[in-house]
Amino acid sequence: MASSYGYAQNYTQSFEPLPVSIIDETKNVALIALGKKLYLDPRLSIDDTISCNSCHQLDNFGVDNQPTSPGHDGRRGGRNAPTTFNAALQIAQFWDGRARNVEEQALSQILNPIEMGMANEEAVISKLKKIDEYQTMFAEAFKDEKDPIQYKNIGKAIGAFERTLITPSRFDDFLRGDENALNAAEKRGLKKFVYMRCSNCHHGIAIGGNSYKKIGLFEPYETSDLGRYEVTGLEADKGVFKVPGLRNVAKTAPYFHDGSVATLDEAIKKMARYQLGRDVDPSFIKDVKAFLGSLTSKQ
Repeated sequence: MASSYGYAQNYTQSFEPLPVSIIDETKNVALIALGKKLYLDPRLSIDDTISCNSCHQLDNFGVDNQPTSPGHDGRRGGRNAPTTFNAALQIAQFWDGRARNVEEQALSQILNPIEMGMANEEAVISKLKKIDEYQTMFAEAFKDEKDPIQYKNIGKAIGAFERTLITPSRFDDFLRGDENALNAAEKRGLKKFVYMRCSNCHHGIAIGGNSYKKIGLFEPYETSDLGRYEVTGLEADKGVFKVPGLRNVAKTAPYFHDGSVATLDEAIKKMARYQLGRDVDPSFIKDVKAFLGSLTSKQ
């Protein structure tokens, strides 16, 4: 490792390396174990077919690589399913930011009629209370509660587990001073990414995920999705979405809120045109794509 930040230090104002952890995994071992079991359990859906993992696959960078995801009855939602990896680092959840955190996000999916389809909170709790293993695991995770199997506690457990889904990359090594962590093409791509002002929106610890922006700032983006307007009711929020974090972006195609962009090359080209008003050449796309590849988890 380099003895000083040197070249890498030029980028520490725009980006932050991931922390080792954002939850005390030793203190919360029982809660995290419960959350992982719930995350993987299709019995949280009305017909025992859909789990959190169905759309946010742990062995596939937290996504299903589909434009939109099928729910319990085969119907599809209207938006692309974002990754759960590093999601807890973002300012809110969902493309429109309607959930404040991963705990709220998890609970809303269970009752969503298109996704997991459970009728109400009482139906979920009744189902879980009939499973002996959950009686034991909830009691262990919530030792101070007389009746631990409560709906809010499902969210607390899944949220705790999702807070462990932090994926350090070679770019984090680079930001900490290892200038050899990125190759020449990746460094060129990083320089171009910042110079072109991509980092005005995609910055910070999650390389995005910390602001809302209108899609199509310089050129209109055709979409019937009203975006954050559906949450706020503000005219200015029509077509506004949460800026996605870019960690593992090379593995989480397709792209944009509607999942309409199949490749990272196309996403880079379209973002430059729609958001920055620039037409970029193949060398720009190639180098920025190389840089984005350095954000893939080392694990």
